[in-house]
Amino acid sequence: MAVSEKVLESEAMCPHRLVLEHVTSRWGVLVLIELLERPYRFSELRRAISRWGGRGVSEKMLTQTLQTLERDGLVHRDAKPVIPPRVDYSLTDLGREAAQQVRSLARWTHERLAQVEQARQAYDEAREATPRAS
Repeated sequence: MAVSEKVLESEAMCPHRLVLEHVTSRWGVLVLIELLERPYRFSELRRAISRWGGRGVSEKMLTQTLQTLERDGLVHRDAKPVIPPRVDYSLTDLGREAAQQVRSLARWTHERLAQVEQARQAYDEAREATPRAS
């Protein structure tokens, strides 16, 4: 089965989940949040995403993420016919709506991280204290 056939089969089986995966993917979240602020050129967007900490996004992954979000109608790619070539990325109205939702979830995660870490620690301690059946 060709790659495009697999994609189409996946979309037909659960299209909602597929869009959710694109929007909430590791790099999709950061692309959407950054593009909420303003349009970016590719290299600017890559640097902006790297400021979030951790390992920066590779050119390949950023390209794939942007193409996926563009295909879903969330990102607009504006290629200007100048030399050197200039390509700007921005959010569509649909993308802006999705990005606002993702940003709210990111804020909630930031604000509640301490509680999540406490819950994880309590869970791990309880698991270690409970004898396991073989």
